[in-house]
Amino acid sequence: MMFEATLDPEMTLRKPEKKNVSIAKNVGTKSLLAFWILGVCNNMGYVVMLSAAHDILGGGKHNAPDNPRECNTISTGAILLADIVPALTVKIISPFFPLHEHIRMVVTTVSAAVAFCMVGYSSQTNALWLAYTGVALTSFTSGLGEATLLSFMSFYGDKNVITAWGSGTGGAGFLGAFYYAAMVGLGLSSTATLYTLISVPVLMAIAFWIILDRPNISGSSSTSASAQSGESSESYQNSGRKIEEDANSSAYLVPTARSTHTFSERLSIMPKLVKYMVPLGLVYFFEYLINQGLFELLYFRNIWLTHNDQYRWYQVLYQIGVFISRSSLTFVKFNQLWLFAVLQCCNLVYLYFDSVYTLSPTVFIVFGFILFEGLLGGAAYVNTYYKIDTEMPIEEREFSMSMTSFADALGICLAGLSAIPLHNYICGLPLSSKAS
Repeated sequence: MMFEATLDPEMTLRKPEKKNVSIAKNVGTKSLLAFWILGVCNNMGYVVMLSAAHDILGGGKHNAPDNPRECNTISTGAILLADIVPALTVKIISPFFPLHEHIRMVVTTVSAAVAFCMVGYSSQTNALWLAYTGVALTSFTSGLGEATLLSFMSFYGDKNVITAWGSGTGGAGFLGAFYYAAMVGLGLSSTATLYTLISVPVLMAIAFWIILDRPNISGSSSTSASAQSGESSESYQNSGRKIEEDANSSAYLVPTARSTHTFSERLSIMPKLVKYMVPLGLVYFFEYLINQGLFELLYFRNIWLTHNDQYRWYQVLYQIGVFISRSSLTFVKFNQLWLFAVLQCCNLVYLYFDSVYTLSPTVFIVFGFILFEGLLGGAAYVNTYYKIDTEMPIEEREFSMSMTSFADALGICLAGLSAIPLHNYICGLPLSSKAS
């Protein structure tokens, strides 16, 4: 196919010395792999902290004489709060500041390594304050990494980067939960398991600075326009040939630029994001209220899994569901984002009554509900960001992608706050006769 180069005021061709923005719309396999690895590494710490929550709080288990329920004195929702509030703060603030992705990624990787060391050492010394500090630092790094990379991927014209990132974050859930459960199950201490994860931020740095091909991003669209006005006709002919060559290699150039909106302009974009943020926030609220408010209480006695084992494998099954659905965008897409919120609410209602009245005769029924819960959460995530990337104007995508990540963080934070009284309420109820 032949392309004729034309002088378009919105098109900026690749000129390294001018720092123009020209991005291959079809991103190469190497960059897609990099985004997948970045998704895995960014969410790995967050997932491991939630998988380890029951062990971190293990010293607080109690059984009142008149209540045979096995409960921690502190809900795992407390760990969830430490694991999300810093991320929530970062996600609401960072979209209003310049991207500076290199500086942000240095902070993200270094902080993640320090966080693993802190939580690992706290498990060795039973210092809960140190554990909470380490979990909070993990939350900060995860939130900063996600907000930064979601904004950064808006400069890529290939929607497959969202699929790769989403699959990676889903993979982090499965790999993180499975790795922790398997290592502890094989006899490795939680402390040693956490120390081994220091390699994760190292891999993240390799993926971002070595594997990932990045666009040549200009400071503003006006710079691109002025640079274009000075091009000679010969330059455009050469550029036209370059476009033709790129087209023959299954890639062509698309215009984009860093967002240069003022603070008030960014605020004016936010009403457009409500239709994306509210359903996503509700899905995450319902699913994390299940995970941190009910998982510990969905306990089946006299089976081959201990209470701690059941909690860990609930996390694994949930993350398997997330991984499958976050990797599904290439094959299936959904337009009705509200459907995920409604179905997740139904999950919450059933599992609440199951935790109180032991409705399920076998643990496998609960396994099925938890897997479905993960499928809904993962599908809501990738379909929301796909719709933003395809429906929002290109000059608003960087801010929109970053700002929407605040919705899921807010939903998780509210779930953590709600999980604590919900957990305490159910702990105070008499045990169902079916579970005795």
